[in-house]
Amino acid sequence: MSFIAAMLLLNMEVADAFICFANLLNKPCLLAFFRLDRSQMETYFETFQEFFHEKLPRLYQHMTERSVTPDLYLLDWLFTLYAKSLSLDVVSRVWDVHFRDGEEFLFRTALGILKMYEEVLLNLDFIQLAQFLTRLPADVACDDLFRCIATISMEIDKRQFAQVLQQHRDIPVT
Repeated sequence: MSFIAAMLLLNMEVADAFICFANLLNKPCLLAFFRLDRSQMETYFETFQEFFHEKLPRLYQHMTERSVTPDLYLLDWLFTLYAKSLSLDVVSRVWDVHFRDGEEFLFRTALGILKMYEEVLLNLDFIQLAQFLTRLPADVACDDLFRCIATISMEIDKRQFAQVLQQHRDIPVT
């Protein structure tokens, strides 16, 4: 959370940063991750996996075969709203669009990162994948990342992100 607080304090007064932080915690996705609510986090991971499988099938297969699951990297990305993983200028742009478009954009960003580095990731084993995804290169080019993000449609079989997410929420936990 300190990464988020730092980003907010860089851009606003303390009182405004506190209010903004409190408002961020009232969003369903972020609240699930900040509370470490495993069942809610699983819903988001499963939704992400469905889009990952649909949008980047080769990389999805590669990572599945190597037992690299989204909780290994996505948790950190979402928990810090990418502030720990991406440079200040890139994070600022990600946050701008996230505040405009909502939580769906956080998942589009994750898919954009994976797409941007797909060819690199396809040549890595489990340890290398884990290291790469938990410590992204410091020189992520903002324009390149946003070009990759722009190619990601958050629709599967005419179902939007919110519908896919709701479908995973409706599945009873056994």
